[in-house]
Amino acid sequence: MNIFIRQERPEDYEKTEKLVREAFLKEERSDQTEHLLVRRIRQSEAFIPELSLVAFDSEKEMTGHILLSEITITGEDKTTASLALAPMSVLPAHQKKGIGSRLIHEALEKAKELGWHSVIVLGHKDYYPKFGFRQAQLWNIRAPFDVPEEVFMALELTEHALGNAQGTVHYSSAFSE
Repeated sequence: MNIFIRQERPEDYEKTEKLVREAFLKEERSDQTEHLLVRRIRQSEAFIPELSLVAFDSEKEMTGHILLSEITITGEDKTTASLALAPMSVLPAHQKKGIGSRLIHEALEKAKELGWHSVIVLGHKDYYPKFGFRQAQLWNIRAPFDVPEEVFMALELTEHALGNAQGTVHYSSAFSE
């Protein structure tokens, strides 16, 4: 399957939000408001336009979206900048075709090019490790809310980037509105 990925543009916003809503509509672990989260992140200081990517199929239909936004990991005496991977969406009819994997690889590569050193994700414990994510607790990094340790993961884009980053993740206010 031919997949084309590019940076999301303002003229894509409405279509992207519709895609995100549809992607999570039947997801049982969802509150079905991820599309609103995308909108709030875009309006926040945490938004990095270069890290909001959309995927298209050969018929030029938008089939997926991924968003990485700025977060911090705060410990007793240090704050480390990082990224949150949330959300990642693929239309149900296009799932299990490699679109999500391509989006993740492209987003992580772009983040590294832009000088980011790590990414945090709250996601499926059997999916994200394929991309190198490991339980965040390995670096003494904690979620700001109760969540099973196996679904709260981190990835170093630069070797040893999280070596001294222990602490609690702080998401932008867009995540709590």
